[in-house]
Amino acid sequence: METMQVREDQIKQLENLRKTKLIIYVTGDRPGWETQIHQEVHSLFARHLESISKGKKLKRLSLFLYTRGGSTLAAWSLVSLMRQYCEELEIIVPSKAHSAGTLMCLGSNLIVMNKRSTLGAIDPSVNTPLNPTIPNMPGQTIPVSVEAINGYIELVKKEIGISDQHALSEVVKVLSEKIHPLVLGEVYRARTQIKMLAGKLLELHAPNGDKEKIISFLCSDSGSHDYTINLKDARDMGLNVEEADDKNAKLINAMLDSISDELDLDNPFDPGKLLEEQDQTDYCCKRALIQSLEGKKHLFITDGTLSLINDNGNVRLQNTAKYDGWRYYEQNN
Repeated sequence: METMQVREDQIKQLENLRKTKLIIYVTGDRPGWETQIHQEVHSLFARHLESISKGKKLKRLSLFLYTRGGSTLAAWSLVSLMRQYCEELEIIVPSKAHSAGTLMCLGSNLIVMNKRSTLGAIDPSVNTPLNPTIPNMPGQTIPVSVEAINGYIELVKKEIGISDQHALSEVVKVLSEKIHPLVLGEVYRARTQIKMLAGKLLELHAPNGDKEKIISFLCSDSGSHDYTINLKDARDMGLNVEEADDKNAKLINAMLDSISDELDLDNPFDPGKLLEEQDQTDYCCKRALIQSLEGKKHLFITDGTLSLINDNGNVRLQNTAKYDGWRYYEQNN
């Protein structure tokens, strides 16, 4: 059976099982072709939601979400958009909903998790042209973690024990020499913004919960942006979580496996394998997905050509991208 037909059958089954309408959003983390939550999908989501709702507010809407993160403002915007179309929003986490994905979960009424599911810290990283550059990599900059800067200041004050204002001023001066002052200002703004957005979203998710405790853990107390939060951790933190029963979990896992196969999430992009014995070959990489029954499927695609170039005996690989953007698919594909 074609990929799209299999997925549509899975969506129908999950919608019937959970008495909901479903939209899938996957930002792929295939090594070499990673994608992120981005504001550009806002209009695509709106199209799917209009098709799903048919002018009426849905009793329940479910977002099947797989992501390693992205823009916090895009995450906020998508949650705000979806909630206009439904009375109740649940987010199904089949595996990873990290960083901005976790922020989206805070705006749901319910988070559905299973044994595979993980959330993550929401402390953002700032990456601007003014960021420190990566040595020997012209034009490449190092993302600056909001909590890393805060952790450095706390290390100096609490662990090293520097409290003299003049000495602290010198520490800040040295930091400013390594990281542009405007980047440090952006770090502070991002930290303030993420806490504000998390607080607003938690009013929807857990209005009577300990919001300060949840935000503190997600922003700093977890200790690392790579720290993963499983179902038990999420419950202990005070999030409103449902553990998928066997029937739900089996269907959720099957849908994730189907998507993983389609986007080739488990296999790094390998130009050599694509070329094999050829000097040139075309490729098409599916990197992100938005899908619903009524709105059909949008895929973020990169099309290109790989070529082996012989430059005076020096053979090099050339990757020429021909298309990089979203495509709409109505038929099986």
